[in-house]
Amino acid sequence: MEILYRADEIAARVAELGKEIGEYYRDGKLTVVVLMTGGLYFAADLTRAIHLPIELDSLGVASYHCCQSTGEIDFRSPPKLDPAGRDILVVDEVLDTGVTLKCVRDSLLGHGAKRVRTAVMVEKTVPRPENGLDHADWTGFVTGPRYLVGYGLDADEQYRNLPYIAALDV
Repeated sequence: MEILYRADEIAARVAELGKEIGEYYRDGKLTVVVLMTGGLYFAADLTRAIHLPIELDSLGVASYHCCQSTGEIDFRSPPKLDPAGRDILVVDEVLDTGVTLKCVRDSLLGHGAKRVRTAVMVEKTVPRPENGLDHADWTGFVTGPRYLVGYGLDADEQYRNLPYIAALDV
């Protein structure tokens, strides 16, 4: 395992992102929707770094099984708050193919969200399919096509609780 981003680097970058996002939304209401389970760690730290009143919700989605993308999005639990008329920030741990984030964004917009932006801890520099989101609106770190774990990222539900982000593909 190779550590790519230490806990102190993550904390500093999350603080910067929180400030940027807070400035962007300073004149409006913000609803944060966390993609579970991977986005949990990043969202907990990020929402504490956004110095605005926010409403928080979660959405259970999955596209991986046994460390492989299935190519299909499974909506496991819907948001509790009605997205209609809301400015929504979707928070996830990683942007890989972009299929999950695009599907979630399109679903929230289809349910009447006013605007949907995205924030990810890590964005991978990989070719994205046509049905994938090209890039996140806010990104913590950019890395190549590595298999990442830690800070919410997992390998078959293991390693999420590591305080750093590491690559398993060494």
